[in-house]
Amino acid sequence: MAKIFISFIICLIFQQEFTATAKIVNANKPYSYEILENDLSAINKKYKEKVKVKSIGTSHFGRDIWAIKLGKGKKNIVLIGSHHGREWMTSLMLMKMLESYAATYNERNFFGFKSNQILNDVSIWFVPMLNPDGVTIQQKDLSRFPSAHQRLLYMMNDGSNHFERWKANGMGIDLNRQYPAGWKSLNETPSSPWYQFYKGEKPLEAKEVIYLTNFIKEINPTIAVAYHTAGREIYWNYKNGKNIKRDQHIAKKISKLTGYKLALPERNATGGGFTDWFITMYHRPALTIEISYLVGETNPPLSIFKNEWKRNSKVGLKLAAEAKKFHE
Repeated sequence: MAKIFISFIICLIFQQEFTATAKIVNANKPYSYEILENDLSAINKKYKEKVKVKSIGTSHFGRDIWAIKLGKGKKNIVLIGSHHGREWMTSLMLMKMLESYAATYNERNFFGFKSNQILNDVSIWFVPMLNPDGVTIQQKDLSRFPSAHQRLLYMMNDGSNHFERWKANGMGIDLNRQYPAGWKSLNETPSSPWYQFYKGEKPLEAKEVIYLTNFIKEINPTIAVAYHTAGREIYWNYKNGKNIKRDQHIAKKISKLTGYKLALPERNATGGGFTDWFITMYHRPALTIEISYLVGETNPPLSIFKNEWKRNSKVGLKLAAEAKKFHE
């Protein structure tokens, strides 16, 4: 009982420290592309000695896909948010994680260690919003698209003005069904651009996915994570082969840290997702982390963010620590 109490106090102190030092990123309104860019500008200005910001490319409608490096390590891990438009809470999560880690870079905030003892060996790359067009559509800001395309968006949304269900990119392609790992086995329905599930005419068709896969090849990460909503579950297995025990060991640690359920390996799992591609391409661990309880075809409410942040605040540093001792 005493051990549980001590663990609770340590966790509470950790959360208070992060809350006290992270003041730029706020969870008081839907997290838009414009808010992300403003927050990123402020973080870059305040922590310019600690972060490196770059655009890895642009969306179909010209919005930058930002990547931010924190740390000096030669090894890398990567954390990706908002493959899907309605999952912008994952962008908020990663931006808060970035600011919190930058703010406490030299302090004892991670199991008694200074975070720079990890980040001097392993850098964390954040790609907080892979699908800025989809996020903008989901938040019903259609005025930011050409008028002719606005009509197409309504058609792809089955004529409905309920865009809160939008998952796809600006061209009606589901980005997490675009990767060349089991792509052919994915369901052919829908057969044309749609608000969700359309896999495209071929893998690596969407600009956002092309830029991300090129970026992954550039940084060569040891561990990769794609954040999604919802279900409070962690997926880690897709044709892991001889590495299945190694990868499950890491997934179990993140499951324990977050309190999220660890998904059981599926015998006939379909692919097409980012982590499917990363595992089969690089033969290294990759996790799909689903935050929030199930909410249906919409975004999770902001009221749950505080709880999800508590569950996930240590994930980036924990995975960086795992990557530090990783041997292939």
